[in-house]
Amino acid sequence: MIIGIGCRRGASAAAITAAIETACARAGLTKEHLDVIATAASKEDEYGIASAAAALGVPLVFVPEIDLRAASDRVVTRSQRVMELMGVPSVAEAAALAVGGPAARLLAARITVGPVTCALVEAEPAP
Repeated sequence: MIIGIGCRRGASAAAITAAIETACARAGLTKEHLDVIATAASKEDEYGIASAAAALGVPLVFVPEIDLRAASDRVVTRSQRVMELMGVPSVAEAAALAVGGPAARLLAARITVGPVTCALVEAEPAP
């Protein structure tokens, strides 16, 4: 399972981990089901995201803007603020869908927990 993360600048690892746990619980899953965390490449300097990924023991993938935009037509939630700032309707959903591949599907649309948004995606099946 892939979780896409969007967050305000400076969000702590604790806030990000709490949001991940909440998103997983709402989908009836645990954080142990996570295979990867995906976020926008523009968040490469966000220590909280990297720390949360390290603490959870999962890889962190930074998705280039072009790939976020390509996945944007498959998102289900839309934020005008995020659209103005990032050029995509949902960073969390677009990042997870981009990493999951063209046949990936949302398990849980974006949720917001404090300064963090999360979206769960099931990757396309391996051939």
